[in-house]
Amino acid sequence: MAAKLAYENENAIKTIVNDNWKMEFLRYFNCSNEYEREASTQAFMFCDKPVDANLVVVAFCGTKPFDALMWCTDIDFSWYEISGKGKIHGGFMKALGLQKKTGWPKEISQHNKHLYAYYAIREKLREVLDQNKNAKFLVTGHSLGGALAILFPSILALHKEDDLLKRLEGVYTFGQPRVGDHDFGKFVKGFLDESKKRYFRFVYGNDMVPRIPFDDKTLLFKHIDDCLYYNSLYRGKVLKDQPNKNYFSLWTLVPKYFTAIIEFIRSFVIGYMKGPDYSEGWLLKFARVFALIIPGLTPHCPQDYVNCTRLGTPLIPHDKSN
Repeated sequence: MAAKLAYENENAIKTIVNDNWKMEFLRYFNCSNEYEREASTQAFMFCDKPVDANLVVVAFCGTKPFDALMWCTDIDFSWYEISGKGKIHGGFMKALGLQKKTGWPKEISQHNKHLYAYYAIREKLREVLDQNKNAKFLVTGHSLGGALAILFPSILALHKEDDLLKRLEGVYTFGQPRVGDHDFGKFVKGFLDESKKRYFRFVYGNDMVPRIPFDDKTLLFKHIDDCLYYNSLYRGKVLKDQPNKNYFSLWTLVPKYFTAIIEFIRSFVIGYMKGPDYSEGWLLKFARVFALIIPGLTPHCPQDYVNCTRLGTPLIPHDKSN
């Protein structure tokens, strides 16, 4: 839900967190990209209660359909290499706060006019965790937001922010694109899943975005770990990678269109079958029609990922130690 809410404006987010969820809104981040010098990365932070919180959540916003800067971030397939750690999608690195001349220094001077996501969020996170000694934090995001969610703790690890990483409960991404090469994946798994599994990557149906940039001999992108894959009936299973890993395949063309038809019909009946909370508006119904032409776009909508977590097969192991 937080990954979906991240697409809203600050006032809407604050109202929903405080009034609907009865939790504590902490801060909205509207951050710059030094390569564009404009605010292009958004996130927000909240906790479960105002005093003695147990959980702090950082949610990154994904790509907005009509935001040109975000689209530029997505299609910037240039590599940024960290020596000994691997290669990472350059556009995502820039969106998170990569500096032009110095790369990823541990500390920088920031001005309120030009905040960089990684540094601004890390500073606020330190402050909140210092005030709430028992709290842990998790990071989440959908689409581009999912990419930034997994890269944020990766830079914490690069900077050896062990005190923060010890309090990381998990990273939950939804419809996340590939973010780096094989070596980078090994680096992330090395610090993130060392004591217990903390990285959960959700993929719904024919969503195109988790299948790009391509995992092939030219682009060399790889997903970091297994995925929690859900079909159009929200039945899930753990897979090494999503079926049809690079999306474009003649063998899967007919099944994709068949699934798009099922999803279109489902949009009219799910509210009656599962309750009014699951009813789909006319805009999403129209998008389902569009999926009959290009099947991979509409399954990327946050609504299907919310349904996966609420209606789908539980796939995240329960940590009995907590």
